[in-house]
Amino acid sequence: MAAGKRPPGMNDVAQAAGVSHQTVSRVLNDHPNVRPETRERVLEAIAQLGYRRNSAARALVTRRSGTLGVVTTGSFQFGPSRTLVAIEEAAREAGYYISVATLRTVDSASMNVVLEHLMDQAVEGIVVIAPHAAVVDAVRAFHDRLPMVVVAAIPDPPESVTTVSVDQGLGARLIVRHLAELGHQEVLHLAGPHDWLDADARASAWADECTRLGFSVSEPIEGDWSGNRGYEVGLELARSGPPTAIFAANDQLALGLLRAFNESGLRVPQDVSVVGFDDITGADNFIPPLTTIRPGFDALGTRIIETLLGVLEGRSTGPAVLEPELVVRGSTAAPRA
Repeated sequence: MAAGKRPPGMNDVAQAAGVSHQTVSRVLNDHPNVRPETRERVLEAIAQLGYRRNSAARALVTRRSGTLGVVTTGSFQFGPSRTLVAIEEAAREAGYYISVATLRTVDSASMNVVLEHLMDQAVEGIVVIAPHAAVVDAVRAFHDRLPMVVVAAIPDPPESVTTVSVDQGLGARLIVRHLAELGHQEVLHLAGPHDWLDADARASAWADECTRLGFSVSEPIEGDWSGNRGYEVGLELARSGPPTAIFAANDQLALGLLRAFNESGLRVPQDVSVVGFDDITGADNFIPPLTTIRPGFDALGTRIIETLLGVLEGRSTGPAVLEPELVVRGSTAAPRA
């Protein structure tokens, strides 16, 4: 660019592409309501002109950065990872960027560090993906520093903390009811880690629903979300005598069970029914295809961003709880005779 010549702006792009300023904005924000040929014309004009969006200038003029912060624990588990993707997609649809900060250790000091980092970037609000009880405890001390939404099933959340979550308990109850309708009278539970809020909610609801139906309730088997742990438990159950049905706290645990039962000569679902939770990519291609709970991550991401934007606009928002869906496939059937 020649000295003294201003950089190209959105109006220049709009003029070169023969569209409105609003259409250019929609293309930049990846809005779906733009015709492919129009989008291509705008992108060509952007490339030819060398246009670059100036977020800093936008922030100075509007007093808004157009950026939302997300705090995560860096978990690679499917649920938190898929939630993060859904949040980013929903934020982009709403015209916002996402800045992600990871808690290396879950405590108040670390939470303070990541909040300072995000506030240095002038984020307008923060989403905290809080699978652990310790994250919630850290949030309580800092919720008043910025508008904040916590993604967690928090029992009796404080009034000052806005939460969005999937109804983990309902998912567990749907599983137990499905197995009861098939004729099972006992459902063993391979649980997730105790320090995960979702795991505790699933285990508690499983026990409550089994008790309500008059089933005998044994202690849940401790798990760690991994297929390896599911495999270990499956081998132990095959040696000691498996139940007619087992509810695994996530699909990875269920996958390990399926492998162990297959290697031990047990047929699923003829000898033992297996149910998972999360409906991970590929669950429909397990052998047999896995009956599981679909949390609805896309809807979750949309609701999270809608809730945070409502908080930013000063609207009163209570806890939002989304209902999951039971997806019945080939891993469940009536119990063996």
